[in-house]
Amino acid sequence: MSVDDDLKTRVKGEILQVKDLPTLPNVLDKITQLVEDPDASTEAIAKVIATDQVLSAKVLKMVNSPIYGFPGRISSIQHALVLLGFNVVRGIIISTSVFDMMVQAMKGLWEHSLGCATACNIIARRAGFEDPEEYAVAGLLHDLGKVVTAVQLPDTHTAILDTVKAKDLTYFQAEKDVLGFGHDRINAWLARHWGLPPNIREAMTRHHAPQLAEFYKPMSCVVHLADFLVRLLEFGNSGDDQTAYLRPEALIELKFRMSDLDKVMDEMTGQLLEVSDVTF
Repeated sequence: MSVDDDLKTRVKGEILQVKDLPTLPNVLDKITQLVEDPDASTEAIAKVIATDQVLSAKVLKMVNSPIYGFPGRISSIQHALVLLGFNVVRGIIISTSVFDMMVQAMKGLWEHSLGCATACNIIARRAGFEDPEEYAVAGLLHDLGKVVTAVQLPDTHTAILDTVKAKDLTYFQAEKDVLGFGHDRINAWLARHWGLPPNIREAMTRHHAPQLAEFYKPMSCVVHLADFLVRLLEFGNSGDDQTAYLRPEALIELKFRMSDLDKVMDEMTGQLLEVSDVTF
Protein backbone atom coordinates (compact mmCIF):
# COMPACT_ATOMS: atom_id res chain seq x y z
CA MET A 1 0.00 0.00 0.00
CA SER A 2 1.40 3.43 -0.94
CA VAL A 3 1.72 6.30 1.56
CA ASP A 4 -1.22 8.06 -0.16
CA ASP A 5 -3.41 4.97 0.06
CA ASP A 6 -2.48 4.51 3.70
CA LEU A 7 -3.42 8.12 4.46
CA LYS A 8 -6.78 7.77 2.69
CA THR A 9 -7.55 4.57 4.61
CA ARG A 10 -6.65 6.17 7.94
CA VAL A 11 -8.59 9.37 7.26
CA LYS A 12 -11.61 7.44 5.98
CA GLY A 13 -11.62 5.44 9.22
CA GLU A 14 -11.46 8.61 11.31
CA ILE A 15 -14.14 10.37 9.25
CA LEU A 16 -16.56 7.48 9.47
CA GLN A 17 -16.24 6.71 13.17
CA VAL A 18 -19.96 6.52 13.74
CA LYS A 19 -19.84 7.51 17.39
CA ASP A 20 -18.44 10.91 16.44
CA LEU A 21 -20.40 11.55 13.26
CA PRO A 22 -23.28 14.00 13.49
CA THR A 23 -26.10 11.96 14.96
CA LEU A 24 -28.88 11.46 12.48
CA PRO A 25 -32.35 11.16 14.01
CA ASN A 26 -33.52 7.64 14.84
CA VAL A 27 -36.58 8.17 12.66
CA LEU A 28 -34.36 8.27 9.56
CA ASP A 29 -33.65 4.54 9.83
CA LYS A 30 -37.32 3.79 10.40
CA ILE A 31 -38.55 5.80 7.43
CA THR A 32 -35.82 4.37 5.19
CA GLN A 33 -37.14 0.89 6.00
CA LEU A 34 -40.71 2.04 5.31
CA VAL A 35 -39.74 3.50 1.93
CA GLU A 36 -38.35 0.10 0.91
CA ASP A 37 -41.73 -1.46 1.74
CA PRO A 38 -43.93 -1.27 -1.40
CA ASP A 39 -47.05 -1.34 0.78
CA ALA A 40 -46.02 1.63 2.95
CA SER A 41 -47.99 4.85 2.41
CA THR A 42 -46.80 8.46 2.61
CA GLU A 43 -49.16 8.75 5.56
CA ALA A 44 -47.26 6.02 7.44
CA ILE A 45 -43.90 7.66 6.68
CA ALA A 46 -45.22 11.09 7.71
CA LYS A 47 -46.45 9.67 11.02
CA VAL A 48 -42.97 8.36 11.85
CA ILE A 49 -41.34 11.72 11.07
CA ALA A 50 -44.04 13.50 13.11
CA THR A 51 -43.02 11.55 16.23
CA ASP A 52 -39.96 13.82 16.35
CA GLN A 53 -41.59 17.22 16.81
CA VAL A 54 -38.38 19.25 16.62
CA LEU A 55 -37.35 17.50 13.41
CA SER A 56 -40.84 17.96 11.92
CA ALA A 57 -40.70 21.70 12.61
CA LYS A 58 -37.27 21.95 10.96
CA VAL A 59 -38.38 20.03 7.87
CA LEU A 60 -41.52 22.18 7.48
CA LYS A 61 -39.50 25.36 7.90
CA MET A 62 -37.07 24.24 5.21
CA VAL A 63 -39.64 23.00 2.68
CA ASN A 64 -41.52 26.29 3.02
CA SER A 65 -38.40 28.34 2.36
CA PRO A 66 -37.91 29.96 -1.08
CA ILE A 67 -35.41 27.24 -1.99
CA TYR A 68 -38.07 24.73 -2.99
CA GLY A 69 -40.59 27.04 -4.64
CA PHE A 70 -43.50 26.43 -2.24
CA PRO A 71 -43.10 29.33 0.23
CA GLY A 72 -45.61 29.00 3.06
CA ARG A 73 -47.77 26.49 1.18
CA ILE A 74 -46.77 23.13 2.69
CA SER A 75 -48.74 22.55 5.85
CA SER A 76 -47.79 19.00 6.88
CA ILE A 77 -45.03 16.40 6.57
CA GLN A 78 -47.33 14.23 4.44
CA HIS A 79 -47.92 17.18 2.11
CA ALA A 80 -44.15 17.66 1.86
CA LEU A 81 -43.62 13.99 1.01
CA VAL A 82 -46.29 14.08 -1.70
CA LEU A 83 -44.98 17.29 -3.29
CA LEU A 84 -41.24 16.81 -2.90
CA GLY A 85 -40.66 13.07 -2.54
CA PHE A 86 -38.77 11.06 0.04
CA ASN A 87 -35.26 11.78 -1.31
CA VAL A 88 -35.77 15.52 -0.85
CA VAL A 89 -37.20 15.13 2.66
CA ARG A 90 -34.38 12.74 3.63
CA GLY A 91 -31.76 15.22 2.37
CA ILE A 92 -33.42 17.98 4.38
CA ILE A 93 -33.41 15.78 7.51
CA ILE A 94 -29.66 15.20 7.10
CA SER A 95 -28.85 18.87 6.45
CA THR A 96 -30.94 20.17 9.35
CA SER A 97 -29.42 17.53 11.63
CA VAL A 98 -25.90 18.82 10.94
CA PHE A 99 -26.96 22.49 10.93
CA ASP A 100 -25.59 23.33 14.40
CA MET A 101 -22.36 21.57 13.62
CA MET A 102 -22.03 23.32 10.25
CA VAL A 103 -22.58 26.77 11.77
CA GLN A 104 -19.92 26.13 14.42
CA ALA A 105 -17.42 24.42 12.11
CA MET A 106 -17.17 26.97 9.31
CA LYS A 107 -18.59 30.46 9.47
CA GLY A 108 -20.66 31.21 6.38
CA LEU A 109 -20.83 27.62 5.11
CA TRP A 110 -24.53 27.19 5.94
CA GLU A 111 -25.35 30.35 3.97
CA HIS A 112 -23.19 29.13 1.08
CA SER A 113 -25.01 25.77 1.13
CA LEU A 114 -28.44 27.45 1.17
CA GLY A 115 -27.35 29.67 -1.69
CA CYS A 116 -26.15 26.68 -3.68
CA ALA A 117 -29.44 24.84 -3.07
CA THR A 118 -31.39 27.90 -4.27
CA ALA A 119 -29.22 28.23 -7.38
CA CYS A 120 -29.57 24.50 -8.15
CA ASN A 121 -33.36 24.78 -8.13
CA ILE A 122 -33.29 27.80 -10.45
CA ILE A 123 -30.76 26.23 -12.86
CA ALA A 124 -32.57 22.86 -12.95
CA ARG A 125 -35.88 24.56 -13.75
CA ARG A 126 -34.29 26.71 -16.47
CA ALA A 127 -32.68 23.59 -17.95
CA GLY A 128 -36.10 21.93 -18.04
CA PHE A 129 -35.27 19.09 -15.64
CA GLU A 130 -37.91 17.26 -13.64
CA ASP A 131 -37.78 17.29 -9.83
CA PRO A 132 -35.65 20.45 -9.40
CA GLU A 133 -36.05 19.98 -5.65
CA GLU A 134 -33.72 16.95 -5.77
CA TYR A 135 -31.10 19.13 -7.45
CA ALA A 136 -31.56 21.61 -4.61
CA VAL A 137 -30.87 18.88 -2.03
CA ALA A 138 -27.65 17.94 -3.85
CA GLY A 139 -26.63 21.60 -3.62
CA LEU A 140 -27.53 21.74 0.05
CA LEU A 141 -25.29 18.73 0.82
CA HIS A 142 -22.40 19.40 -1.60
CA ASP A 143 -19.92 20.64 1.04
CA LEU A 144 -20.83 18.22 3.81
CA GLY A 145 -17.35 16.67 3.67
CA LYS A 146 -15.83 19.98 4.78
CA VAL A 147 -18.00 20.04 7.89
CA VAL A 148 -17.26 16.49 8.92
CA THR A 149 -13.52 17.04 8.40
CA ALA A 150 -13.67 20.13 10.62
CA VAL A 151 -15.38 18.14 13.39
CA GLN A 152 -13.54 14.82 13.07
CA LEU A 153 -10.07 16.16 12.16
CA PRO A 154 -9.82 19.68 13.64
CA ASP A 155 -6.02 19.86 13.30
CA THR A 156 -6.25 18.88 9.64
CA HIS A 157 -8.99 21.47 9.12
CA THR A 158 -6.78 24.16 10.65
CA ALA A 159 -3.88 23.09 8.42
CA ILE A 160 -6.15 23.36 5.36
CA LEU A 161 -7.29 26.88 6.31
CA ASP A 162 -3.67 27.92 6.97
CA THR A 163 -2.69 26.56 3.54
CA VAL A 164 -5.53 28.53 1.89
CA LYS A 165 -4.03 31.74 3.29
CA ALA A 166 -0.33 30.91 2.95
CA LYS A 167 -0.50 29.67 -0.65
CA ASP A 168 -3.55 31.68 -1.82
CA LEU A 169 -5.40 28.51 -2.85
CA THR A 170 -9.04 27.49 -2.95
CA TYR A 171 -10.16 25.33 -0.03
CA PHE A 172 -10.43 22.38 -2.43
CA GLN A 173 -6.84 22.88 -3.65
CA ALA A 174 -5.63 23.24 -0.06
CA GLU A 175 -7.35 19.98 0.92
CA LYS A 176 -5.45 18.20 -1.82
CA ASP A 177 -2.22 19.88 -0.72
CA VAL A 178 -2.68 18.76 2.91
CA LEU A 179 -4.56 15.47 2.55
CA GLY A 180 -3.88 14.40 -1.02
CA PHE A 181 -7.62 14.46 -1.80
CA GLY A 182 -10.60 16.75 -1.28
CA HIS A 183 -14.05 16.87 0.32
CA ASP A 184 -15.49 15.37 -2.86
CA ARG A 185 -14.01 12.01 -1.83
CA ILE A 186 -15.24 12.46 1.75
CA ASN A 187 -18.70 13.29 0.36
CA ALA A 188 -18.66 9.94 -1.45
CA TRP A 189 -17.89 8.10 1.79
CA LEU A 190 -20.59 9.97 3.71
CA ALA A 191 -23.24 9.62 1.00
CA ARG A 192 -22.69 5.87 0.89
CA HIS A 193 -22.55 5.63 4.68
CA TRP A 194 -25.89 7.46 4.98
CA GLY A 195 -27.51 5.61 2.08
CA LEU A 196 -28.20 8.64 -0.10
CA PRO A 197 -29.63 7.95 -3.57
CA PRO A 198 -27.08 7.53 -6.38
CA ASN A 199 -27.95 10.75 -8.26
CA ILE A 200 -27.39 12.95 -5.19
CA ARG A 201 -24.33 10.87 -4.22
CA GLU A 202 -22.68 11.38 -7.63
CA ALA A 203 -23.45 15.11 -7.66
CA MET A 204 -21.87 15.50 -4.19
CA THR A 205 -18.83 13.56 -5.41
CA ARG A 206 -18.40 15.18 -8.84
CA HIS A 207 -19.42 18.81 -8.34
CA HIS A 208 -15.82 19.98 -8.86
CA ALA A 209 -15.34 17.77 -11.94
CA PRO A 210 -18.79 17.28 -13.50
CA GLN A 211 -17.25 16.10 -16.76
CA LEU A 212 -16.20 12.91 -14.91
CA ALA A 213 -19.74 12.05 -13.77
CA GLU A 214 -20.76 8.70 -15.23
CA PHE A 215 -24.46 8.26 -14.60
CA TYR A 216 -26.00 11.57 -13.50
CA LYS A 217 -23.94 14.18 -15.32
CA PRO A 218 -26.73 16.82 -15.51
CA MET A 219 -27.11 16.91 -11.72
CA SER A 220 -23.34 17.15 -11.23
CA CYS A 221 -23.22 20.00 -13.76
CA VAL A 222 -26.08 21.85 -12.05
CA VAL A 223 -24.34 21.70 -8.65
CA HIS A 224 -21.03 22.74 -10.22
CA LEU A 225 -22.60 25.76 -11.89
CA ALA A 226 -24.58 26.69 -8.76
CA ASP A 227 -21.43 26.52 -6.61
CA PHE A 228 -19.62 28.77 -9.11
CA LEU A 229 -22.40 31.38 -9.17
CA VAL A 230 -22.89 31.49 -5.39
CA ARG A 231 -19.16 32.05 -4.95
CA LEU A 232 -19.24 34.71 -7.66
CA LEU A 233 -22.00 36.53 -5.79
CA GLU A 234 -20.01 36.09 -2.54
CA PHE A 235 -23.01 34.71 -0.69
CA GLY A 236 -21.82 32.91 2.43
CA ASN A 237 -18.35 31.41 2.61
CA SER A 238 -17.07 27.99 1.58
CA GLY A 239 -13.60 28.28 3.11
CA ASP A 240 -11.82 30.71 0.79
CA ASP A 241 -12.41 33.91 -1.18
CA GLN A 242 -11.21 32.61 -4.54
CA THR A 243 -13.25 32.62 -7.73
CA ALA A 244 -13.89 28.99 -8.69
CA TYR A 245 -13.09 27.62 -12.15
CA LEU A 246 -16.16 27.12 -14.32
CA ARG A 247 -15.95 23.94 -16.39
CA PRO A 248 -17.16 24.71 -19.93
CA GLU A 249 -18.43 21.12 -20.17
CA ALA A 250 -21.10 22.01 -17.58
CA LEU A 251 -22.51 24.78 -19.76
CA ILE A 252 -22.45 22.52 -22.81
CA GLU A 253 -24.23 19.70 -20.94
CA LEU A 254 -26.96 22.07 -19.74
CA LYS A 255 -27.16 23.87 -23.13
CA PHE A 256 -26.57 27.17 -21.35
CA ARG A 257 -25.16 30.36 -22.83
CA MET A 258 -23.69 33.27 -20.91
CA SER A 259 -27.02 35.08 -21.27
CA ASP A 260 -28.65 32.19 -19.38
CA LEU A 261 -26.20 32.71 -16.52
CA ASP A 262 -27.21 36.38 -16.32
CA LYS A 263 -30.87 35.35 -15.99
CA VAL A 264 -30.05 32.77 -13.32
CA MET A 265 -28.05 35.35 -11.36
CA ASP A 266 -30.88 37.89 -11.58
CA GLU A 267 -33.30 35.32 -10.16
CA MET A 268 -30.80 34.25 -7.50
CA THR A 269 -30.25 37.82 -6.32
CA GLY A 270 -33.97 38.17 -5.69
CA GLN A 271 -34.15 34.97 -3.63
CA LEU A 272 -30.89 34.91 -1.66
CA LEU A 273 -31.92 37.62 0.81
CA GLU A 274 -34.99 35.61 1.79
CA VAL A 275 -33.01 32.37 1.98
CA SER A 276 -30.38 33.86 4.30
CA ASP A 277 -33.01 33.93 7.07
CA VAL A 278 -33.37 30.12 7.15
CA THR A 279 -31.92 29.13 10.52
CA PHE A 280 -32.98 26.67 13.22
